[in-house]
Amino acid sequence: MSAIPVPPQIPPQRGPIVRFFVGLWDAMNFTRRLILNLLFFFLLFFFLLMMLVGMVSGGKSASLKLSDRTTLVLAPVGQLVEQDSRDAMTRILSDISKDDSQAQVQLRDLLAVIDDAAKDKRIERMLLNVDGLSPGGFASMTEVAAALQRFRQAGKEIVAVSRGMGQKQYFLAAQANEIHLDPDGHGIVLEGLSGYRPYFREGLQEKLGVDFHLFKVGEYKSAAEPFVRDSASPEAKEADLFWMSDIWNQYLAEIAKQRKLSADGLAAAIDDFANGVEAAAGDLNRYALEHKLVDSLKTGEEVDALMAERGVEDADAEGGFRQIDWSQYLGHIKPKLPIEADGKPQVAVVVAEGEIAPGQQPRAVVGGDSLSALLREVRDDDKVKALVLRVNSPGGEVFASEQIRREVAALKVAGKPVVVSMGDVAASGGYWISMNADRIYAEPNTITGSIGIFGLVPNLTRALDKIGVHSDGVGTTRFAGAFDVTRPLSPEVGRVIQSVIDKGYRDFIGKVAGARGKTLEETDEVARGRVWSGAQAKQFGLVDELGGLQAAIDHAAQLGKLETGKYNVRYVEEPLTPFEAFMSEFAQARMGALLLNESPLLRNVLKNSAPGMQQPLRYLEMQANKPEGVLVHATAHCFCGI
Repeated sequence: MSAIPVPPQIPPQRGPIVRFFVGLWDAMNFTRRLILNLLFFFLLFFFLLMMLVGMVSGGKSASLKLSDRTTLVLAPVGQLVEQDSRDAMTRILSDISKDDSQAQVQLRDLLAVIDDAAKDKRIERMLLNVDGLSPGGFASMTEVAAALQRFRQAGKEIVAVSRGMGQKQYFLAAQANEIHLDPDGHGIVLEGLSGYRPYFREGLQEKLGVDFHLFKVGEYKSAAEPFVRDSASPEAKEADLFWMSDIWNQYLAEIAKQRKLSADGLAAAIDDFANGVEAAAGDLNRYALEHKLVDSLKTGEEVDALMAERGVEDADAEGGFRQIDWSQYLGHIKPKLPIEADGKPQVAVVVAEGEIAPGQQPRAVVGGDSLSALLREVRDDDKVKALVLRVNSPGGEVFASEQIRREVAALKVAGKPVVVSMGDVAASGGYWISMNADRIYAEPNTITGSIGIFGLVPNLTRALDKIGVHSDGVGTTRFAGAFDVTRPLSPEVGRVIQSVIDKGYRDFIGKVAGARGKTLEETDEVARGRVWSGAQAKQFGLVDELGGLQAAIDHAAQLGKLETGKYNVRYVEEPLTPFEAFMSEFAQARMGALLLNESPLLRNVLKNSAPGMQQPLRYLEMQANKPEGVLVHATAHCFCGI
């Protein structure tokens, strides 16, 4: 039986309206796929281009060719810091867009550039301009000044140029062979050191009804005075003037030495500043020249011509002379391979910069957990034979400080020597985390000491009364709810808190005595919250040696039995994410910097991918936001700085 063929099904004919919308849909679908494919291939091409640029250029260093008789232009812009606190993406965007408001200059980078240039035969001289540098304290400035002196000792000239400087900037410019100030600039004003603070007692207590109860040990522990007094205590004035005078006299002596002046004559001229300016008809630039603070009054263009005359003319270079910018030179001297890839033993450097706070903290805040983790990483790394803990901190929470101190002690137990290098400030909690080191180095003008404890407890009872809000209720014991800031602080609670603070102070001086080989009585004499300069601290046995970071590294290597030139120095920091590391390398390449700088779209992409930087917790916020069960934060903090 044969099959009967079935005729093919003919689809129904679509009407013209249906065909129009179907065609429109197909066209939209095609366009969508086309755009997505084009975007995909564009991004693929872009990232391949970035990888190619990174491999070919290797950052700035691979394409950089240095010629003989080059002038190093050292004109750093930004805040001088121990450790760049910006997240990676903010740092990249700030660098390529020349956003000076967020710029930061790492001290280690500045020192590396100066010292390498001193040994580089192709670098003939330095043009120094510190107008854009926002200095930190005098200790970090002393480190830079010492590096500039080493540059001159290598037989190389430093020419400083300025439109006007403050006294910290001038401290660096004074290290030059000659200083040229713009005749229409802002002049140079040496005013001395001061420590003035606002005092809030009347405004807070009498106007707002906010009371503060201060519990402390040490008559010189003045950090919290502004909340309970209307003016500085006599003890605070006595202590502050003592260490400030020492640092100021060091400053005058250094300026006088470099400028071949008399320190006493310089001090007298500063005291007679008003008469001197009047005699110069109000011209600060002329005043600076007449008092030999500078060598001549020249415009920037005139100094450029001088550099071309002494060096090598280059019509294509900015200023018309052969030069290299310090940031370019930094890229040139950086290791081509990561230090981790080198098999040499290491001296690790961990930076503790900022207030000490509990838990995990971003850079610019010393976290009890986060810094302890870095120290454990050093302890577990077999390549690391010694540690330098670089401390630039006014202190903070006691428990977080103790966490870090324990890790330092554990490193020593593990057989790894620890050397502390104090920066601008290593006071109170900053001293707490330093005291157990095998050796403590400080600059003569480091601010340290402030060995004392306090607690500050706010009370809002009267403030709430002013607006008709009252607290009432019941508790199962006499202490239940007694630490509530909306209720009056009872004398019994005050006794408890003072006992806690007393114990904290006994612990502090007991640990200092044990670490420094002193009796409790000897330690108490130099403690009680009093602040010292580095030179004074050495005299009292709180510091072992006067010197900078490099001296501390050299001593750590010696303790670790490492031979000169046969070890690496590695900064142990929180690592970048793979994307941040990739973009950082790409941004350093000239092509990458050009693409990022010219593309608002790409800059926005980077901004959206960058984590926001959290603002450091202020002291009062830390006091107010106590964890459950915490009566009061015992604080080892020093609001000291100049």
